Amino acid sequence: MSDVPAVAIVGMSGRFPGAGDVAEFWRNLREGVCSITDFSEDELLAAGVDPAELRGPGYVAAKGFLADADRFEHPLFGFNATEAAALDPQHRQLLETAWSALEDAGYDPRRPPARTGVYVGGGPSEHSVAAQVDGTLRSRLGPMHVRVFTDREFLAGWLSYRLGLTGPSLTVQTGCSTSLATVHVAVQALLGGECDLALAGGVSIESPYPRGYVYEPGGISSPDGRCRPFDEKAAGTVGGDGVGLVVLRRLEDALADGDPIYAVIRGTAATNDGPGRVGFTAPGVDGQVAAIVEAWSTAGLDPSDAQFLEAHGTGTDLGDRIEIAAATAAFENGSGRPGRCAIGSVKSNVGHLNAAAGVAGLIKVALMLKHRTMVPTVNVTRAHPDLSLDATPFRLLTATEEWPAPAFGPRLAGVSSLGIGGTNVHVVLAEAPAGARTATAWRDRADGARARGGADTGTGVTAAGAASRRDAEARAVLPLSARTEEQLATAARRLAAALREPDAPALADVAYTLAHGRAALDVRAYVVATGHEQAAAALEAQRWGRGDPLGDAWLAGEEVAWPAGRRVHLPTYPFAGDRHGALTLRPRPQQEQDAPPPEGDVTAAVTELFMTTLALSGPGDLARTYFAAGGDSLTAVFLASELRDRFGLEVPIELFLTELPLSEIIDRAVNGEEDDLLGDLLDELER
Repeated sequence: MSDVPAVAIVGMSGRFPGAGDVAEFWRNLREGVCSITDFSEDELLAAGVDPAELRGPGYVAAKGFLADADRFEHPLFGFNATEAAALDPQHRQLLETAWSALEDAGYDPRRPPARTGVYVGGGPSEHSVAAQVDGTLRSRLGPMHVRVFTDREFLAGWLSYRLGLTGPSLTVQTGCSTSLATVHVAVQALLGGECDLALAGGVSIESPYPRGYVYEPGGISSPDGRCRPFDEKAAGTVGGDGVGLVVLRRLEDALADGDPIYAVIRGTAATNDGPGRVGFTAPGVDGQVAAIVEAWSTAGLDPSDAQFLEAHGTGTDLGDRIEIAAATAAFENGSGRPGRCAIGSVKSNVGHLNAAAGVAGLIKVALMLKHRTMVPTVNVTRAHPDLSLDATPFRLLTATEEWPAPAFGPRLAGVSSLGIGGTNVHVVLAEAPAGARTATAWRDRADGARARGGADTGTGVTAAGAASRRDAEARAVLPLSARTEEQLATAARRLAAALREPDAPALADVAYTLAHGRAALDVRAYVVATGHEQAAAALEAQRWGRGDPLGDAWLAGEEVAWPAGRRVHLPTYPFAGDRHGALTLRPRPQQEQDAPPPEGDVTAAVTELFMTTLALSGPGDLARTYFAAGGDSLTAVFLASELRDRFGLEVPIELFLTELPLSEIIDRAVNGEEDDLLGDLLDELER
């Protein structure tokens, strides 16, 4: 590696069409899977699509569909069920993805490093638009509260607030290049000393329900629901939903701490095309060239050294031609070796993920570097003749290939992302430096030891060379926790599978990461083992430990002085949230208004309202005060509105601010006792 400052990708998390996590995403990429969903007419009608539109000319029933995008484990983040339903699905998904990304990097999401920055962006959302015109919701929550729950402007703010991140917190919006622009901004912040750890990426969930689109000849959409970047049959793009985040550290810090590294960001750049294009939504050549050249210059490298380019690659005629022209001008550098650099686009696999498109491409290339494998662009057969790829530095990659080491220097790749509005971003990625703790580095050390006939002395080993290393391992306590017993069992099974992988990290590092890189939740257990297989078997059978001083202290909720170790990549938290749906602009059957309850049932109905809104576990919670039960000012406004609209009860907001138990608040709300609540509160504050 050169002496140019660089940034390490030490953690990642994502949810993409056909993939609930990064591991599944990689399997799909490696196997050349197209994850765009074709919907049936029944599915679309059930999701509220207008029958006339669906059966009209040009309707394409396809999308890069993100499964379970309306699920959210709201208690983990301090939201009650009512708030979770109001919260935009993009906020929900980004919160869970941030939790997983921090865990993947080996950091406790509830005890993150103090100087952690957040740089994220999102796409337009049907839920957000519907919320702004939903008069009932606005009257219940108030316009400001509806906005903070639904507007993408607050994506970064919610992450910082709910995860306790106190570094810079910026929502970045540059159209389709949004999520790669967040990476550029985060890298600059890290190198400038504004933060020591950064979360960067984006989310785009237009709707969590099945949707197609209307094909318009001459537009950017594909007529058949498939995206074929640079192919002779390329005819447009297909929309999709997804979310992705990377965790970034300065490379020198990551190396000093022995962090496992997916890949290294050597340079980034962002430019704008200005007026140098045929229209506001069209791309421009000069701006793209400038972004690529500047990023590689910042890295102290030359674009001609790249072996792979992850292109924006929308599969549109104009976009593909301009991107190839710009990339050729930047990468050529007088070289007479056409086809030396493979080119591809993840949009062929998952569709165009809008604000999450750039980070999807970045995660793809980081995984390629980690696994030393190039993955194909799917749905393609032969490069479009108009692109004249044979005369460029590029070749369209159509099959999975081993990524051989170059003659000089590390494996290198570029990632490009272009936004409507003209903002171009380019990122230079390199494989982790020799000796860094990556899965491939562990394999290399083990292979070398096997070739020498000796034992491995590295951090991780292959299955063939594992026995002597693992048998000699010291006794380790592996702590696990979750919110429910079912999730604890799932976490145990996932960890057992990871421990049986040939590149599983040392058991001491597994124990360290579980102890320091996971939140301590209510349902707890631990396993004691002296080797990987023993640990895996105990986890699968749920043979929980008892009698170990460290483990028992952990079960009791005490602070534990865990043995030293290093952070490693392990399976992250198994979310199991409820479905909270999403607001929609599609026609819906008119809901019947709730009939007011009989007079004798008002107290019971109001109690049920409080129980549901505050997600109380039972009648015993009614002895708690409003704020102790998880209430806040926003929810107080909602409750007051519900009491007025459903029961005709005028309840002052001040009632919720008192130290009265909920049972008495309900009694006063129903029976209308007159007190000078505001005066009492002011007297209490003065005292």
